[in-house]
Amino acid sequence: MARKKVKLAYITDDSARKETFKKRKKGLVKKGVQSVLARFNSMPSMDQSKKMFNQDTYLRERIGKVQEQLKNQKKENRKKEMERVMFQSLTGKSLQGLMHMDLKDLDRTIDQHLEQIRSRMKSFTEEALKNQSQEQGASVAAGHKPGSCY
Repeated sequence: MARKKVKLAYITDDSARKETFKKRKKGLVKKGVQSVLARFNSMPSMDQSKKMFNQDTYLRERIGKVQEQLKNQKKENRKKEMERVMFQSLTGKSLQGLMHMDLKDLDRTIDQHLEQIRSRMKSFTEEALKNQSQEQGASVAAGHKPGSCY
């Protein structure tokens, strides 16, 4: 059966345009699936078995990935909760209802924040010293003695 030539132009009627899109998409997907299947079938059976996934293996992999995501999300939520408790305690809220594990996690969170603060203070101090030495070097190069009046 011969096909008529398709006129490539914008279809103004919304429903006709959507229907045409669906038909063309369906045809392209069918063509794509056929080419992938043909490529797969042309492979040697040894390679085919390597590429094949059985449902059990697929589900086990997906479950493992989802469990890992859940574990990471729980860890992130716990960290955020401890930061919230830490900042609330700074505003004067009591830590009375916390369990031993909560207090340990809070201690770890406080230590991490203190370490970040120390690191930032150290970098600011080093930067200030570097700037100060550069200023002294510039004044010496200009012919002024350090500590003397200009």
